[in-house]
Order: sequence, then C-alpha cells, then structure tokens
Amino acid sequence: MPHRELTNEQDCMDFITGLLFFGTGGGGSAQWGLSLLRELLDEGYSIQWVDIDDIPDGALTCTAYGTGSISEDVPDTEEEIRALGEKKGLPYKWGSKVLDHAVIELEEYVGKKIQAIIPAELGAGNLVAALATGIRLGKLVADGDYGGRAYPEEMQSTLFLKGVAPFPLAIVDWWGDILLLKEACNSAMMERIGKMLSVAAYGGAFVAASLLDGRSTKRTIIPNSLTRSLEVGRSIRLAAEDDNDPVKAALESAGGWLLFEGVVQGKEWEDMEGLMVGTTHIAGQGRFAGKVMEIYFKNENQATWINGEPYVCSPDLVSVLDRDTGIGLTNTEIEKGQEVAVVGTACNSIFRSEEALAWCGPRYFGLDIEYKPIEDLVS
Repeated sequence: MPHRELTNEQDCMDFITGLLFFGTGGGGSAQWGLSLLRELLDEGYSIQWVDIDDIPDGALTCTAYGTGSISEDVPDTEEEIRALGEKKGLPYKWGSKVLDHAVIELEEYVGKKIQAIIPAELGAGNLVAALATGIRLGKLVADGDYGGRAYPEEMQSTLFLKGVAPFPLAIVDWWGDILLLKEACNSAMMERIGKMLSVAAYGGAFVAASLLDGRSTKRTIIPNSLTRSLEVGRSIRLAAEDDNDPVKAALESAGGWLLFEGVVQGKEWEDMEGLMVGTTHIAGQGRFAGKVMEIYFKNENQATWINGEPYVCSPDLVSVLDRDTGIGLTNTEIEKGQEVAVVGTACNSIFRSEEALAWCGPRYFGLDIEYKPIEDLVS
C-alpha cells in the first residue's frame, strides 16, 4: 500500500511549512498543527497517509475539520483554551482529541463504521487535525483533500460542486457539547449553522461530515495534495539551508508565480459571523517599488489589487510568505513592518467552470471583479 510517512520532527515541520503555503492565509494555526504532530510522535504513532486508490470502493469515508474565525481572539493553544474555559466556567473536556469525538458521534448516529478520513482542505491546522484524528482512531487517511487549498465555506469545495450533501453531520466543541445535524435546507445554511455554533462555543467548533463510499470519494477528491505539501515544505527548508532563495524554491516546487514583494503597511479586520474578514496593505519593494498591493481576505486570501487595479483572485491561490524564510503567514499573524513575498498558484480546473465561479469566484465574496486565470494575468 503506497504511503508517505512523517518519521521525525523535521518531517513534521516541513509538512507544516507546505501546508502554510497552500493554506492561502487560513487553514488554522501552525502552532496547533505542529503540537498535534508532536503529540503523535511522543505517543508512538506512525504518521502516514495512503494513496486514494488504496481506499476500498465500499469503504465509508468522511471529512473532519474545525470551523470558525482564525482571528487572534480565538484561542489556538491548550494553555489559551484552558484559560478561556476557566474564565467562562467551562470544562476543557476533550483537549487535542476533540475532533476524534465528532467522528465517533457521527459513527454512532449512522450506525456504521467510518473506515477512512478525507481532509476537507489544506491548512496547517485543519488538515493536521484530520490526519491526527484518523491516525488515533485507526482509520486510513487519504493523500488528498476537497479543495486543493484552504477555503472559508463548504461551497468552495469539490464536495459541493459534485453535489455531495454534507449532512448528517456531528458537531462538538472543546467543552463537551455535542450536536447532530440531521439535515439542513442547503450547504450554505449548514455552513452558517456551523459558524454560528463556533461563535457560541467561544471560537471553535469541530465537525465530522460528508459521508461517501470509497468509489464516490475517488471521483470527488483532489489527489496527492498531502504529498505535494510535504515536498513544497521540504524544498523551502533545503533552499534556506543552502543559502538559496526559499521563495523561488517554493514556486519551482509548487509551480507558481511571484506576484509582489514589499513591506506590510497595515491590516484592518473584523470578526464577521464566525469569519475573520479584512484587508492587508503592502508597499512594494525592488521591482515593485512605488506600487501598493491590497489583499482582501475572508479567513483565506480571496482577491488582490495593485494600485487599485484587480489582479489575481480566487479560486486561484494567493499566499503571503515571509521574504527571508519563505514560510507562509496566516492572516492572524501578519503584522505591520513584515517584509513579505506574495505568491500565486493555479487552482484545480474544477473550480473554473461557470457554475463553480458562482461560489468560488470574486463576485461570491461581494467584489466587483471579473475572474481571470492567474496564468493569463502573469504571462
């Protein structure tokens, strides 16, 4: 059975670095993700995933992920979560294994054993949480996901575009609350319910959803994305170790383009219905001197402008990297004064259909921009 394995802390750090690249400013906390991987290593687990073709056609699969805002107001370490619980008089019941209980509750509700976990998205927190849950529960974890990047809502996934209903689903939180959503009128309402529950739970809700058999999973998944993330992360580290440009190495490995370089001038944001929404402003340096890039984000980066003119936008990927290290920055972390490189990669072609752009393109996010493929803009 073909698989890839993380055998030590360096592998784990490379994996996190690659997931930050594809996380497009969201996807959860790298600190949280790395702590989950370290915990698995300390407990003696084998951290690995399998090729999607090695999941039996008749196997039952599900996604497992966290939902909510990525703002700095949301706790993302065990210490911060415990402190919040003490302040609110809430027990920190499940700790780092909270997502495991969402899968267990979904299994009990449908009366069937889930055999494989499919990560919903790429991201240093959310993907690792799904991987850790699958490993701890003894389930296969597929080398693939349903977005090829991090995304803010179910409607930006291949699951939605392929007509897969996310319900029934189980939602739990750190404190031990358990909810089962038998049905929702549509995916948009399901997404809204999940985000509202994350607000009620003081920052995070954890979901097991989207039951499929293995055959249908193979028709829906974007394959090999975990291995690709590991390879990109490793290329960034090796370039830095050899005093080469880690940003260039990342783009060569991922197949992307440098969109902008400069210094962060500021960032304004707000928590809006369980999402972090705002704009980052970057003043150009080098060949971009005299120009300003703005990046609109809804958890993840969704659209860019240079000197007020629309540029690369979703569903193509836009990530902000630390200029010196090549390591991706989440929108939670970006701060004034940081020297950054903004990079872009092309999305999977499924997201470029007219139907998909209605949910994944800039107009869905309320922006008066016509989507143009990244390769047409940078050529």
